[in-house]
Amino acid sequence: MASRQTTSDSRPTGHELRRARKAATGAFVGTSLEFYDFYIYATASALVFGTVFFPENENPFIGTMAAFAVFGVGFFARPLGAIVIGHIGDRQGRKKALIISLMVMGIATFLIGFIPSYDQIGLWAPGALVVLRLIQGFAIGGEWGGAALISTESAPKGRVNFFGSFTQLGSPAGTVMSSGMFALVGLGGHDILEAWAWRVPFWFAGVLVVVGLILRVRLEESPVFQKAVGEQQKRKLPFVDVFRKEWKSVLAGVLLVAHGIGGFYVTGTLFLSYATQGEGLESSPLLIGQTIAAASSFITFPIVAAMADRIGERKVLIISAVLVIIFAAPHFFVVATGDYVLISLMLVVTQTAGAGAWVCIPGFLGRAFAPETRYTGISLAYQIASILFGGILPSVGAAILAATTGAVLGPVLILVGLAVLVMIGAVLVHRIVKERENA
Repeated sequence: MASRQTTSDSRPTGHELRRARKAATGAFVGTSLEFYDFYIYATASALVFGTVFFPENENPFIGTMAAFAVFGVGFFARPLGAIVIGHIGDRQGRKKALIISLMVMGIATFLIGFIPSYDQIGLWAPGALVVLRLIQGFAIGGEWGGAALISTESAPKGRVNFFGSFTQLGSPAGTVMSSGMFALVGLGGHDILEAWAWRVPFWFAGVLVVVGLILRVRLEESPVFQKAVGEQQKRKLPFVDVFRKEWKSVLAGVLLVAHGIGGFYVTGTLFLSYATQGEGLESSPLLIGQTIAAASSFITFPIVAAMADRIGERKVLIISAVLVIIFAAPHFFVVATGDYVLISLMLVVTQTAGAGAWVCIPGFLGRAFAPETRYTGISLAYQIASILFGGILPSVGAAILAATTGAVLGPVLILVGLAVLVMIGAVLVHRIVKERENA
């Protein structure tokens, strides 16, 4: 799968462009729903789940920690989803796997909106939440990898990162929808939000999944997969080959996506918890600020992706990581000003700084794996990273905030550490890709 340096005699045909656009649209809509589903849970964890499902704590940070712990449970089902759905994607096609993951994800999210509170059914409430989180995690385990591949493997030569960026736009789109939805249902006040309004964003997922399924059913299969099928290169057990032959690519991929996954939960979810519970700021204007910051990605992501197609993914990833380090401390310290406009501006700056560390991943990481094991390989790398940097970090960060009564040095150092891991991952993946291309 080439990523750059298209020439005048290799311009894509009309059919290739139509296929690429359709694939990018299908990937975008599906991952938007995926991230919407997970972000509404993350937002609800920061704002209300601590009291709705874990109310018997005097310290509000303790209830939030419990809610984040359940949030983390879903991540441990992700590698299983990566193996099972990745197996389908490598054996039966990217399209079929994507339809399955989206349907399961949407149903689980929709049902969360119907769980009674702890006061109504006691321990059955957090128990039901755990079960549905596990189902969510399983489904999302195979979602991102398939969306990344259908968009990049269908892209014309020299524009892989550009079309792959639409998969990554699902993250800010999910943030816009989830933050916007919570900002809307939060207009009635925190008491109403806590009583019932938090359920509305979960019910809305049922509408979104129908739209996503309609688009995915109309997708064309990846031409890379079709070629692998034609040459009978399918592996009997793709995950076995990944662990035996491509484990270095998995480890390098885990480092590569460190900030793309962990950075959101630190700068978004943990930041929101710190600002509201630690500093006493209103949640609604903060959610509006997060929505504006996420929306800015619709401008920056395609630009950064086009830059990666021209100068290479490794350079863009390293530049982005350096910018993340520079703005890590200001992102949290600006909360002390209490100025919502200034805070919103910083959220936009931070989102832009981390764009390169997110937008280059699909096209770059995919090339580190053989086509016949690629779905399983990139899914495993991404989901292992999700456990380390997404499932654990919010709980660790909340624990640090609780133990230090709201000091932000810990979260800042976490951001810096994630950026350093991205730099290492970018160098390692670049080396693996070069070895594969020169073999």
